[in-house]
Amino acid sequence: MPRLFWKFFAIIWLTFVVGVGAVILIVNLFQIPPPGRDREYQERAIILALTANVLARDGEEAAQRFIRTSEVTTPLGLTLSKMADPSACTGEGTAEMRTVLKDATCYRISVAPEASFLLNIMDNLALLVPWLAIFVSSTVAAAALARYLIRPVVHLRDGLSALAHGRFDFRIGDQMAGRRDEVTALAHDFDSTAARLQELQDAQQRLFHDVSHELRSPLSRLQAAVGVLRQSPARLGAMLDRMDREVERLDTLVGEVLTLARLTVGSGLPLKTQTLDVIELLNEILGDAAFEAQAREVSITTGVDGVFRAEVEGELIYRALENVVRNAVKYTADHSFISVSCEATADRLKICVTDQGPGVRRDELERIFQPFSRGKDAVPRGGYGLGLAITRQAIERHGGRVHASLPEAGGLAITLELPRQPRSFGRDFT
Repeated sequence: MPRLFWKFFAIIWLTFVVGVGAVILIVNLFQIPPPGRDREYQERAIILALTANVLARDGEEAAQRFIRTSEVTTPLGLTLSKMADPSACTGEGTAEMRTVLKDATCYRISVAPEASFLLNIMDNLALLVPWLAIFVSSTVAAAALARYLIRPVVHLRDGLSALAHGRFDFRIGDQMAGRRDEVTALAHDFDSTAARLQELQDAQQRLFHDVSHELRSPLSRLQAAVGVLRQSPARLGAMLDRMDREVERLDTLVGEVLTLARLTVGSGLPLKTQTLDVIELLNEILGDAAFEAQAREVSITTGVDGVFRAEVEGELIYRALENVVRNAVKYTADHSFISVSCEATADRLKICVTDQGPGVRRDELERIFQPFSRGKDAVPRGGYGLGLAITRQAIERHGGRVHASLPEAGGLAITLELPRQPRSFGRDFT
């Protein structure tokens, strides 16, 4: 980064120096006196001009009187002398001398020359002061501007280095020190990216923990069944049935974890879509769920009218709808009713599934869509808390959205919105 700093510094510094130096050079070409001395030069020029005018108009005696009076008020060493050669009166003069031809006599009017060595040094220093001021001010300005431009780049480099080393908690937005420009927006985008990476890392670690925890329970029961068999071989039949159930649970868990992983990892891959009637698919699921709900005397909407043909990946949508319906059947109260409604428009389908179960707390409405998450007050009734997570991933992959709400009559309502044509992942409806 020092190389980039020196590049910025050199460019800015040269721009300052060349620009202001050009101005001073132009001023010097017009022979403008050094700062602070122009008034003295003007006085000398005026006195010489007035004396020459008096001499040319009124003669030598009047000029001598004017010189005596002038020296009293402004002593400049003003003198008037005759020149032996009248042809020397060329009419041209300098800053310290004038010649005047009067009555065929050549007169020379002069002021004392500035022979002071100290004054010459001061004049030279006066000429150097602007250049020195330019050098100092341009150096300071170039360094400050280069540092202002490079500092956020340094912060970004530190942030990227931190991300490369797995430090997703590193933030740089608060180091912009009140900047309001594109670099600040880039820093906040970096912070958002880092926060998202940290969130994904936390979710991954939580998923590993939850999967290991969920796998441990059936494996422990399998080990217990094997231990019982070794002690009591006569219970072979009962233990084999128990082992079959645990293996089936393991298979279900692994299948749901693989489905969720495929949805998460493949979120950027294109969908394998086909044209399906989503309402017909929903009615098929409702028919199976109604048959299973009879054991708890739970009634469920068994048919939804209408047709909604959409471009979807059938397996994902089937899993999404089935998870929501079966989740409602699982948690609704005995002898209750599950309501399923559909609202179709030209470009989307809205499905709402409402149960009469214990529901969840309002602050848990988003958490229930996370893997292995259930409401804290929910009664365990099998499952692993992956169904709603799979549903959200599947619907959002099609460009839809899923959200939960709490009906006034109690229970839980899950609403799914599915577009007729797949849209970019995570895009909301307007």
